[in-house]
Amino acid sequence: MTGHALAGVLPCIAQIVSVLAIPEPDAPESGAAETSPKSAFAYFLTATAVSAVTLVAFLYLVRSHKAGRSAVETAEGLDNAQEAEHAERKVVSLWTLFKKLRFLSMAIFLCFAITMFFPIFTQQILSVRPQDTAPRLFQPSCFIPLGFLLWNTGDLVGRLLTGIPQLTLVHSPRTLFVLSVLRLVFIPLYLLCNVRGQGAAIRSDAFYLIIVQFLFGLTNGYIGSSCMMGAGEWVEKEEREAAGSFMGLMFVGGLAAGSLMSFLAA
Repeated sequence: MTGHALAGVLPCIAQIVSVLAIPEPDAPESGAAETSPKSAFAYFLTATAVSAVTLVAFLYLVRSHKAGRSAVETAEGLDNAQEAEHAERKVVSLWTLFKKLRFLSMAIFLCFAITMFFPIFTQQILSVRPQDTAPRLFQPSCFIPLGFLLWNTGDLVGRLLTGIPQLTLVHSPRTLFVLSVLRLVFIPLYLLCNVRGQGAAIRSDAFYLIIVQFLFGLTNGYIGSSCMMGAGEWVEKEEREAAGSFMGLMFVGGLAAGSLMSFLAA
């Protein structure tokens, strides 16, 4: 799941760099129309370059996988490989999986349902600094992507933290469920920030970027990855494939439910 977090970090960096790379016009009224296309074109070139590198890496990976698979099939035989694959699979009902993974499945569902509220606030919250005197990084064209960057960076760090054995909670599904519910506290914290430039109860960009955005992303990455990693610990060995699919279903369900609720809230 670390790849998901990286996919969120890189576009934010590219967008900020593409905006800062274009010199700020002396006359905002006359130069705004020219700056925006240049910045968008720079962002497009960056995205195209990243996509091209990714495509080359993917093609190399596919070829390597085919070569390795051919070697295995030649050595062991195709029939034996298929029989072993089917022998490890076991048909398990969703209800059976839910009973075994009830806390983990509800935790990941709630985690991503709550997470889907953050894009609504992030695109509306502005810096508490006056726009006419604020550095360019704190102007809306950069500050909004900066908010996304801090959230996605926290998400990436949270997913990486699950790789440290001393910090893992994969064996404590109830704790993960409680932590997932507690993430609701971040929603009212957004209301303390400068939403739509109407003023902030806490006049601090650091509060918004670090306490709200970074920690909200951190908890999302940590809880989501912990739930996915812990699913295999609470089912039989032959049920792990089905458990992974079930957790993926709850993951997508949480995203769908959160998208619907955030759409209605917006």
